Amino acid sequence: MDQDRRDFLCDSARLSAIALAGTALWRVAPAFAQRGPGRELAVMTIVEISRLLAGGKVTSRQLVEQSLAAIKDPQGEGARTFLSVHEKEALAAADRVDAQRRAGAKLHALAGIPISIKDLFDEAGVVTLGGSKVLVGTPAAKRDSIVVERLRNTSAVIIGRTNLTEFAFSGLGINPHYGTPRNVFDRAAGRIPGGSSSGAAISVTDGMAAGAIGTDTGGSVRIPAALNGLTGFKPTARRVPRDGVLPLSFTLDSVGPIAKTVADCALLDQVLAAETSGIPAAAHLRGLRFAVPKTVFQDNLSPAVASAFTAALGRLSAAGAVIIELPMIELAQAAAVNPRGALTSAEAFSWHRQWMKEKADQYDPRVIARIRPGETITAADYIELLQLRDRFIRAINAAASSYDAMLMPTTPDTAPAIAEATKDDESYSRLNGRMLRNPSIVNLFDGCALSVPCHDPGSAPVGLMIAGTQNSDRRILSIGLAVEEVVCLPPAR
Repeated sequence: MDQDRRDFLCDSARLSAIALAGTALWRVAPAFAQRGPGRELAVMTIVEISRLLAGGKVTSRQLVEQSLAAIKDPQGEGARTFLSVHEKEALAAADRVDAQRRAGAKLHALAGIPISIKDLFDEAGVVTLGGSKVLVGTPAAKRDSIVVERLRNTSAVIIGRTNLTEFAFSGLGINPHYGTPRNVFDRAAGRIPGGSSSGAAISVTDGMAAGAIGTDTGGSVRIPAALNGLTGFKPTARRVPRDGVLPLSFTLDSVGPIAKTVADCALLDQVLAAETSGIPAAAHLRGLRFAVPKTVFQDNLSPAVASAFTAALGRLSAAGAVIIELPMIELAQAAAVNPRGALTSAEAFSWHRQWMKEKADQYDPRVIARIRPGETITAADYIELLQLRDRFIRAINAAASSYDAMLMPTTPDTAPAIAEATKDDESYSRLNGRMLRNPSIVNLFDGCALSVPCHDPGSAPVGLMIAGTQNSDRRILSIGLAVEEVVCLPPAR
């Protein structure tokens, strides 16, 4: 990997002490091979862009204009990716940052960089729709969510609100109300973007934003990241406040970033979690012990995913990591902890029940069908599920305690066509279950996890998941910086 790809140290003092991993920009879109002025947002990482901004090589206004041009491109995915675009506000914010830089102000590494937010986060004066028609006409939020507030405090430019599966309740990313943005790979075939943070991922792959903020209840950050050749980070749920975030599951919801690299995700995560200890340095791979669970995670993998996963493990082993395949049979308990999504649907129903009485006909039928079972779950059933989850968390903590991290495929399949996923309810349910199967287990054991690309150049994107138990977030990010350098392959020269 050449020096240009390794050298991500930002001139900002906030990043100067970090040993950042290289990036493989080939993995998202062919356009990434075409680096140059006017393409910074599409082809460069947040860390690279931050360095250019600090050095006066590009302005925030130029970046916002690039973002808006990509969103407005009639041949692009902008209309299906964004539910609203903050054009006037974003340009004004960019001009403020540029003026501060000209005046010599010391700014945050995110200052002036366009970031998208999923349409679940409250912004003062904006109606949070949750990708639905149900909430159209409801009062606008009175204040920013804490996540938005923290982004604004860095002077990041919020470019707009991204599309999602209605109310974030699916791993496919299909939205019949506002359209479904197409996966960056094989766009002519119209593959699913993954969900629920569908627009978040496409906003990054298509140069509409440098990074995106999504939510993850059962994989909703990691699935679209994996299917589009991006990096996604799901933190321990309690680590990022969810005040002002439209909920799906009070127990399982978490807030995390999607970006081009682990370093970018780490920078965004630091802001979301309001950490002051800096971004972790890359771990040393040699001697790290990785558990590779066979139970559930490796069941019925598609050939493409199985091949990419096996190859990634081989590259890590060759780099000195210790790969330990084991049953970890405790994972089989996951099906009993959240049977057919019972825990999720119970908590979703508690929020949606009044809306379902008044506007059931306005819901996506496939989403409301997943919420309805929550109505029949008794208080005793719900309490029992929470108790089962507590025991599951303890069991996984014990099973994983002697390993540095767990490795598994993020999803068992690459992205299917939208037409295949929507041809009938059986297909939708089957493919949705497949997409959610692996990542949702991490939410159940209250863990944290990265998804990084591990596929061959030019092939359908495949994600490698690096998972840890709760509150090991910084360690997982540190390990991810090192793993990314080994498993994200550059194209042949």
